[in-house]
Amino acid sequence: MEQTMSANGFVNLQETTIARKTKQVNRSNNHIKGEKIFKGLLNFAGLLLILVVCGILITLVWQSLPALRSLGLRFFWTDTWNPVTNVFGALPFLLGTLITSFLALIISIPFSIAVAILLGEYFPKGGFSNFMRSTIDLIAAVPSVIFGFWGFFVLVPLVRIFEIKIGVSPNGLGLFSSALVLAIMIIPYAASLGTTMIKMVPSALKEGAYALGATRWEVLRSVILPYSKSGLFAGILLSLGRAIGETMAVTMVIGNSNDLPKSIFSTGNTMASVIANEFGAATDHVYISALVEMGLFLFLVTFVINWIGKAVIKRFSKNG
Repeated sequence: MEQTMSANGFVNLQETTIARKTKQVNRSNNHIKGEKIFKGLLNFAGLLLILVVCGILITLVWQSLPALRSLGLRFFWTDTWNPVTNVFGALPFLLGTLITSFLALIISIPFSIAVAILLGEYFPKGGFSNFMRSTIDLIAAVPSVIFGFWGFFVLVPLVRIFEIKIGVSPNGLGLFSSALVLAIMIIPYAASLGTTMIKMVPSALKEGAYALGATRWEVLRSVILPYSKSGLFAGILLSLGRAIGETMAVTMVIGNSNDLPKSIFSTGNTMASVIANEFGAATDHVYISALVEMGLFLFLVTFVINWIGKAVIKRFSKNG
């Protein structure tokens, strides 16, 4: 009797063990299936994103073909833009884009680096750091049209007063006003990336410099900035890409003139602003194609700038 009960208990134990292992195997199989499905969704999302970017590029190239055939490369160095006579030259807008973007970059670099050093080295934590980060994030998140309104109602009158004092035509609107607005808009991009790169400087390097008797300024100048210069440069490049493609804020304060700019205080247009202003009113096939061609140029320039910036960041991360 006892032997029979022991045998039954042993059989039940085996059945319980087998059932438990079967559940574990089924659960593992379900996990494997779930991981495969998730991996497939990720691959699909990545492939879809690549297809969307390629589709945008193909569309821009296709729609630019009439202008490329009709105008050729002289489109980029012709200084006259007159849709009425079908004369299309992008040189005024190319110069407007370059002047506003690089002037904004020159203005923003000292502030971007200063903020990056402040948050990355002097105040990496604490209430003041959190407040500054929130402010920078807010500036980056504010819609560009809000910057355009602020520039038009606040900055343009101040620029007009400044122009009167230096003896130039008091337009207020123009390339200089656009550059000032852009400078404020792009500071968060370089500052945020610069802060991250400065925090990545190894503590051993800084402590070694302090051990040799270096002051905080000497450590900053001789250790932190040289080590993080590639990352800071990448942040500046990404800011440039942001400035080149900005549309709404620039359109509201640049003056929207199709003439070749004679100085930084002249009114003008950028490639993005002229597209925003005239695309809705364009009817001629070549006219539309010329605007799309400028969009293609902006797309390629922005892609190259961002690619270089990402490559620099990747190299910095590997070296770090």
